[in-house]
Amino acid sequence: MQDLVRSEASALWKEKLNTGIRPDWRNHIDEFETDILLKKQGKIDHKLFAETRLRMGAYGQRYDNGHRHNGQEIHNIPFSEEFKGPGTYWDAPGMERIKLPYGGMTPDQMDVMADLAEEYSDGICHITTRQDIQLHYVHIENCPSMFRRLAAAGITVREACGNSVRNVTGCPLAGVCKDEQFDITPYAHAVFEYLLGHPDVQDFGRKMKIALSGCKPNPCGLTNIHDIGMIAAKRTVNGKEERGFELYVGGGLGAVPYEAKLFGDFVAEADLLGLVQAICRIFARHGEKKKRHRARIKYLVADMGIEKFREAVLEERAKLPDDPRWRSFLANIDSFVEKPLHEAGAEVPKRDDAEYSLWCKTNLYHQRQPGYVTVTVALPLGDASSNQMRALAEVCRRFVKDTVRTTVEQNVVLRWVSTQDVPALYDALKAIGLNEAGAGSVVDITACPATDTCKLGIASSRGLASELRTRLASRFHDMDAAAQNLKIKISGCFNSCGQQHVSDIGFYGISRNVSGYVVPHFQMVLGGEWTNNGGTYGIGVGGIPSKAVPAVVDRLTELYVTQREGNENFRQWVERKGKGKILESVQDLTAVPAYERDKSYYVDWGDVREYSVKDKGIGECAGELVTLADFGLKAADRELFEAQLKYDDGDIESARKKAYDAMLLAAQALIKNVNPDISSDPDAVYKEFVTRFHDTGIFNDPHAGARAQQYYFHGHEERLKKLDREQTARLLHEAQIFVEASHSCHGRQMTAAETKKPGLAGAQA
Repeated sequence: MQDLVRSEASALWKEKLNTGIRPDWRNHIDEFETDILLKKQGKIDHKLFAETRLRMGAYGQRYDNGHRHNGQEIHNIPFSEEFKGPGTYWDAPGMERIKLPYGGMTPDQMDVMADLAEEYSDGICHITTRQDIQLHYVHIENCPSMFRRLAAAGITVREACGNSVRNVTGCPLAGVCKDEQFDITPYAHAVFEYLLGHPDVQDFGRKMKIALSGCKPNPCGLTNIHDIGMIAAKRTVNGKEERGFELYVGGGLGAVPYEAKLFGDFVAEADLLGLVQAICRIFARHGEKKKRHRARIKYLVADMGIEKFREAVLEERAKLPDDPRWRSFLANIDSFVEKPLHEAGAEVPKRDDAEYSLWCKTNLYHQRQPGYVTVTVALPLGDASSNQMRALAEVCRRFVKDTVRTTVEQNVVLRWVSTQDVPALYDALKAIGLNEAGAGSVVDITACPATDTCKLGIASSRGLASELRTRLASRFHDMDAAAQNLKIKISGCFNSCGQQHVSDIGFYGISRNVSGYVVPHFQMVLGGEWTNNGGTYGIGVGGIPSKAVPAVVDRLTELYVTQREGNENFRQWVERKGKGKILESVQDLTAVPAYERDKSYYVDWGDVREYSVKDKGIGECAGELVTLADFGLKAADRELFEAQLKYDDGDIESARKKAYDAMLLAAQALIKNVNPDISSDPDAVYKEFVTRFHDTGIFNDPHAGARAQQYYFHGHEERLKKLDREQTARLLHEAQIFVEASHSCHGRQMTAAETKKPGLAGAQA
């Protein structure tokens, strides 16, 4: 297999990989591969390529001198010499995010993940808080091969990152939950399919996150923290039960968390996709584009107010032409019904084994279907090695069908396990080191990658999480049940990737200067609410030295257990006691000793070096703003490049068609600056180009503008004619001139817009 992977450049191997891949996915991967080649040749702007690769899930990642990953110090990163140059992901390997809608995976897909992590990464599959899988230390030139292998297994990375709709998340218990209104799985799948690559989601100022939940009281969907959140609902009309959703908009965490606002208390299932499309269009049109820190929909909803926002969306929805896809997915809902591999059992068999008993207590969820349980496989720090992932796939084949899902708590769940199979399943998991108890408990700590690989990381969230997990697990048996059920979540910076705002006790990385030294700290967040879909956000109460956090957690859990009243949960206890008094009760633990007395405080968890923030960089959570015209012109460049390749191969007809298509894409790109809804119909593009750019004189420049547009006009008139090799060669040259002139025109437009020079108004008429 290794030899085949390394020979991926061969046409034969590409053909093998492409077999069974959806045509649209295959084309998108081919386009990205061309983009990589053009970037190597210096033909794509770095900023534009950055957003392009981000939309394919490819992030730059952090490298510190003496960097440590998974406890191992890393030196001599194997850089790819041919990709050295300015900017991230060209200097060194990066991170690849693989989106899994609602966390769904099959054992076969797990095998692919294991293989890719082993062959292209560091052998670790990392599960994120949005049910994705991330691989680190991936070279950009290996991405197309990875993408084809994923696509052949039914997985796309398209729009896994960047200014786009990210992975659509959903309850990992959907379909088996005892509290759900109905299974949201087919609806989550429909939202994912409908919005993937949709024209109306390509012009966002920043990302959009969508989640679906089957019920209100549980946290599985976390709809309150999402840009768009949907909670399953039912109503009865004329004696007939109807399905729908409570729809929420404008939620989000980040540095300043916003709670989602109720958009509608019941959106019928057939109306869901059309309304989501309208929301996306309003966000693209009115959302902030220049100030990245205010470019999320939560700010737009806050600025407009929910009433005006709702009014704008409903008005937009009324204007949309009917799309059969809004309802066609309903015909396939029954295809998502899952079936067990084995017959239902009775009671879960007991054993005289304390570890097994604890695991059954914390890692089993009794489904609404009698005789079946959902088993949570707890993954410390969300990591599974390639060997573990591959072995887990085999375990799944023994006990369940294709009913595996990742969770927002960075674990994996196996659904539809017969109760009679639980002991054998436990033994199988123990054999591969995945039988840890405490899933969903105080020891099951969520942590983002932070300083391990993230350029925004300030303090080591993974290092702290590992230390806390070890200490808490050692005394878990002796802990009060109230303390066992606490939620701890950690982020390496204020961006809340670890979701600290919705935990009982949360932390995010900060730093402090102490006597001339920089000391790693964590801001402590208390009183968030994990239940009710992340119903209430906690607030920071003060900085804690990183090395003091474990002692502070011990003190807090002890105080909570001894001081709580009745069935008071942690949030209620915090509200009653007051954050000031609680912070005062741990003040004696927060002093930083002098450097000469205890140097350990000046070294972060999991590191060996004295702490520094000098390696912190610019994050890539949302790419730089790139206009629709930028993307269109990039597509024109790519189409022209491929036309030249076809010409060189002697495929004259394909070269002719692609040369014209390059001009069409360039003209359409310019129009998109002023009319994002322009169609791809050649006649429509031609007519609008003439009106907006030829008749106004905007396209002309001192060099080739007037001549170039004539090349386009001629190419349009003769686009269906057969051309010989010589004629095709001329068309290639003409297309090149027109595309370059289009770049020049776009540059002038952007400059005029920035400086408010006259001239742009004509194009907007």
